[in-house]
Amino acid sequence: MHSLPEDHIGRRVARLRRERHLTQVSLAQLSDLSISLITKLEQNDVRATPHAIAKIARALGVEVATVIGQPYETQLRADELDLLIRPIREALDVYDLGPDPAITPRTASVLVSEADDLCANVRAGEIKVAASKVAGLIEEATTAAHLASGRDGWLTLASTYRTAYDVATKLGYADLAQLALARLDWAAQRGSDAVLGGMFQYLRALAYLREGRYSTGERLVTKGLSTLEQADSSRERRVVTGQLHLGAAVMAGRAHDKEVALGHIAEADRIATGTGESVKVHWLAFGPTNVSVHRVAVLAELDQYGEAVEAAQEVIVPRDWPKSRTSHHFAEVARAQLWTGKIDAAFQSLLKARKAAPQQAKYHPLVRDTYAGLEAAYRQLPNSFLSYGSWLGSPTG
Repeated sequence: MHSLPEDHIGRRVARLRRERHLTQVSLAQLSDLSISLITKLEQNDVRATPHAIAKIARALGVEVATVIGQPYETQLRADELDLLIRPIREALDVYDLGPDPAITPRTASVLVSEADDLCANVRAGEIKVAASKVAGLIEEATTAAHLASGRDGWLTLASTYRTAYDVATKLGYADLAQLALARLDWAAQRGSDAVLGGMFQYLRALAYLREGRYSTGERLVTKGLSTLEQADSSRERRVVTGQLHLGAAVMAGRAHDKEVALGHIAEADRIATGTGESVKVHWLAFGPTNVSVHRVAVLAELDQYGEAVEAAQEVIVPRDWPKSRTSHHFAEVARAQLWTGKIDAAFQSLLKARKAAPQQAKYHPLVRDTYAGLEAAYRQLPNSFLSYGSWLGSPTG
């Protein structure tokens, strides 16, 4: 008995392949993957790596999200999260209309504090809270920025756009995330902030990472590092520089370029030694912990799952570390454990991912795909496992 009522990635690949009148052999040739992998994937006998998923998506001419199944609309409707997307989209659309005469914005200090709180909500895994508040704050901050003189209003507005990007990304709305990124760039330019401009390139590079367009992502990392050179020397600049190297490391890992990936990890490690834990600097969670967590992720992207599991055993996540990052880390550990046959350990890691940030874990494609892999691997599904699957697909979640 299956406990998760959604079709798996392999089934979607088979459906998309047939819609394009392709055989398994043709898809294997177009994606530069083996026919054996395509066959086993469609039969749900193996799990597809992000590297393979990106190749299949490009061969089929669709976005990675389409192969993964995002956004998970049935569950989003059940949790009433889909209702929050349209107001965010509308708020992002009024960026250039000047001040709204119907809005009297609060003081700049209040808006800064509220924008910071929304970033904190996202890092705490409170996606619904952030999603329910961000549209209204964007509209208010938009009016305030147009009315005020100077750069601070634009930087506050940029922060609200960043939260909209985070919410859209975590819920699987790639198009909305891209729109929020464009608005972030627009506001950052008006705020004349080179560090924020570098962070924009980092977030932009991550969007290309998710789509498997690694060469473009690498170019964006290079542009981000160049942009940061225009900023005055500061801890803030070093933190964003280090985070760019971590993003580049995952990019190179997914492209299976081990030397480049480990080189970026080493540079990030060097920077983190100087900055220490810098969780609240642009809410990037940069520091020695994040370097260790990314090392695990990079090894997994390189298909070195055994080494990734070993590296994960050395990671000590601080109790006050952002819950969203903690949840993501345990989702990655679960994947590595699944691929090394550590079935029970993988499920325990999924439980940790849910405990850290339930709303994020529920809509995380890595959690859902790893769960599907475990479901196929278990000979008999334990009740706790069935309960987890019901939670992933339950209307009451």
